[in-house]
Amino acid sequence: MMKYSIYPGCSMEATAQANLKSIEAVAKALDLHLEEIPDWNCCGATVASGVVGDFTQQVMTARNLAIAETKGWDVVVGCSSCYLSLAVTNKRFKEDEHFKVKANEALAAGGYKYNGSLRVRQFLEVVINDVGFDNIKAKVKKSLAGLKVAGYVGCQTVRAIPYEFDDPEYPVQMDKLMEALGATATDFPMKARCCGSSNAIAATEIVIDQAYKIFESASKGGADVIVTPCPMCQLNLDAYEQMVNQKYGTNFNLPILFFTQLMAIAFDLPADAQALSYCINSPYQALASYGVAR
Repeated sequence: MMKYSIYPGCSMEATAQANLKSIEAVAKALDLHLEEIPDWNCCGATVASGVVGDFTQQVMTARNLAIAETKGWDVVVGCSSCYLSLAVTNKRFKEDEHFKVKANEALAAGGYKYNGSLRVRQFLEVVINDVGFDNIKAKVKKSLAGLKVAGYVGCQTVRAIPYEFDDPEYPVQMDKLMEALGATATDFPMKARCCGSSNAIAATEIVIDQAYKIFESASKGGADVIVTPCPMCQLNLDAYEQMVNQKYGTNFNLPILFFTQLMAIAFDLPADAQALSYCINSPYQALASYGVAR
């Protein structure tokens, strides 16, 4: 059994519960042991650096790494924004000695120290590199043959540490993962473009316009569903699809799922693990051929 510390992050305990539920279930099915970092705190991904500055935000992020370091296991992250924060902070500890000294001075005020010994990894990358496509295929009990999937990686997952496990401009690994489940990965040029991120609150029109381009690209490729590793991408596309239709006179009807939800379906895991009821745009019609339960 491979063991990891998991950093859930704020979104996976709120708007992205489907992500956490499906990650935990899929990890168990793949014999991956995930142990939550105790007393973890927000990584400050969206607003902290703009309010308090990069240094304070990264020290705040480093506290989680310092706690996880006592286990010595790789830190697994499901949220793309959290992954960006933790991975970049971890990289600074490894490469910037001045930053490391100053950050540890700040951490010491709370009784913490981080030596920079860990690896920070996105769950998508762990599944691909530690488990592997052959082992994933062996776990499939219900092939997703016939399902056309647009793999929307988004702008952060593959750009946090460029070329860590995929091409940052045209990633292909999640497509290969979908194909390991039996699905067909569709042509999708917008797969690594930004969804508009937190502009959903401050400048909704930016998200609606960006989402339109993403839906249009996925639809042109013939997709039945969109899958993503990113809670922000999933929420923005799921929440604003109908507003896109209203503004542009379109009729997009694409469910937006986490890639782990399709893995849970292919592994024939229980409905709670599939977590489809959390979707705003119902996925049941698109997935009717695969025996999903409401």
